[in-house]
Amino acid sequence: MTATASLQLPQPAPLLSRAGWGAFLAALLVVCALAPALNLLVPKDSLFHLSDYAVALVGKIMCYAICALAMDLIWGYTGILSLGHGLFFALGGYAMGMYLMRQIGLDGNYKSALPDFMVFLDWKTLPWHWTFSDSFATTLLLIVAVPGVVAFVFGYFAFRSRIKGVYFSIITQAMTFAAMLLFFRNETGFGGNNGFTDFKRILNLPVATPSMRMTLFVLTGLTLLACYLFARWLIAAKFGRVLQAIRDAETRVMFCGYSPLGYKLTIWTISAMMCGIAGALYVPQVGIINPSEMSPGNSIEIAIWAAVGGRATLIGPILGAFIVNGAKSWLTVAYPEYWLYFLGALFIGVTLYLPQGVVGILKRWGTDRSYAKRASAVLNKFRGAQK
Repeated sequence: MTATASLQLPQPAPLLSRAGWGAFLAALLVVCALAPALNLLVPKDSLFHLSDYAVALVGKIMCYAICALAMDLIWGYTGILSLGHGLFFALGGYAMGMYLMRQIGLDGNYKSALPDFMVFLDWKTLPWHWTFSDSFATTLLLIVAVPGVVAFVFGYFAFRSRIKGVYFSIITQAMTFAAMLLFFRNETGFGGNNGFTDFKRILNLPVATPSMRMTLFVLTGLTLLACYLFARWLIAAKFGRVLQAIRDAETRVMFCGYSPLGYKLTIWTISAMMCGIAGALYVPQVGIINPSEMSPGNSIEIAIWAAVGGRATLIGPILGAFIVNGAKSWLTVAYPEYWLYFLGALFIGVTLYLPQGVVGILKRWGTDRSYAKRASAVLNKFRGAQK
């Protein structure tokens, strides 16, 4: 009689731990209940009132946090450093901005169905790429499709040519700089240097009201939480494990029978679409979109957020976006001439001395405390045995 050996496969890890789900639900309550109550229900003269400025600032930073999370997927888990993600952020913002400009209708300065900048430039009809800009459903599609298609085409040729490392980073930076110069030109139909601004409505509802501002805040928070869960699921799956293998040893992955091209191209496109969604949420909250959002400096800042928070952690880039942009909002008011120096020094310091970022410090602190507790327990047990 022979015994049949059964192979016991390891159980898949849960999406979040019990403490992780608790923190997630707490964040959900803050976004959907606490923040709206403090802003809309608490009197303005109360100590607990959440000001409109704070709502706009946190909403903007949450959009940045989505970009930082997208950067972590390609840089932290795949080893691809992009210095052009500001382009995908701006493309999503422009897609939403075109819809918001059409929503102005006849309420513009020139009382024309065309946007004001087109009337000023003596345009008679809308350009072809504005054809479906009055449809909200089409706009939602373009928000993810335009950055996704641009990223797919660029990534296909770049990854197929096996461009990697610093060369890939330089090419992405050149790409976003070229796009910025293109959008600065008036004849492209994107508002030139001024871009889009003076928005009136969204879905025929006034955009500059406290209730709409809070609605956009809640949607941004929910999107950030959804993107975090999606990223966790993606990294925990086999797809995520292959990405990390490509990051650590791409040649060995090829020898194992996997083609890195498909995996790199997929995560690159997903990351770009996440940035496009962030840009679309950013525009109605800030009230403007112009080509400066495509500047290479903005793309470098996205990488800095991920590095400061901690790469390959998912939660780290979100913390990094809040820490860096919170410091930026204070320093640009208190010491505006020193902000860029601070940003450069921060990136250099994190790269040299904190390769795992803020999350690495917290993990090390937790490990040290746990080690100290175990050592103390062993010592107390030893002393008790001696007595």
